[in-house]
Amino acid sequence: MKILGMDSSGLVASVAVVENDILVAEYTVNHKKTHSQTLLPMLDEVVRMTELDLDSIDAIAVAAGPGSFTGLRIGAATVKALGLALDKPVVSVPTCHGLAYNMWGTDKIVCPIMDARRNQVYTGVYEFVEGKLMVIRNQDAMSIDELIGYLNTLDREVIFVGDGIPVYGAFIKENLKVKFEFAPAGFNRQRASSVATLGLALFEAGDYQDADEHKPIYLRKSQAEREREEQMKKEG
Repeated sequence: MKILGMDSSGLVASVAVVENDILVAEYTVNHKKTHSQTLLPMLDEVVRMTELDLDSIDAIAVAAGPGSFTGLRIGAATVKALGLALDKPVVSVPTCHGLAYNMWGTDKIVCPIMDARRNQVYTGVYEFVEGKLMVIRNQDAMSIDELIGYLNTLDREVIFVGDGIPVYGAFIKENLKVKFEFAPAGFNRQRASSVATLGLALFEAGDYQDADEHKPIYLRKSQAEREREEQMKKEG
């Protein structure tokens, strides 16, 4: 079974190919260029370096959200186009699930935090049981205060991953009462290999869709939509 994984849900752009339990290739960039500039060239390079025949893949796994609205739209458009062109199904992997999977095997609670601005994070709470990722609290948008309050009630050691760490790290240090640590480089940002691996498990379980049915997971309205609604309220 061969899965192409893609993640453009945050600051990182990442492409990977996983075949059964082998990571064939992974190309990850965390730099200033937009995903529209990087994602397809990265895929082309992976295809070239591994001599990959895209017709040989079984499915395309994508980090479906939450995350950057622009990044999610670019990822969705890319996988839909590829899926339709190749006649391959798409597997939607929740972004926070993929981030949590980076810490496979830990006995700690895993808590992804993505900066959602306005003192909010996209987050979820997970653990690994016999090698399987289990959801303690499903991904959602919430205030960092609410998240820390919840984690304090669990009374278990926590490991954090995600781009919310530099933003809210000081707050976490001041307010979290249980033991915790921040994941190191190489594990603390989105990785397409985790998306592809989770995508493989979902695909084998029959959890996939036709490419034209794929839609990003938005846990809240975009900034533009919120500003428009606020303006309409003022005018009304």
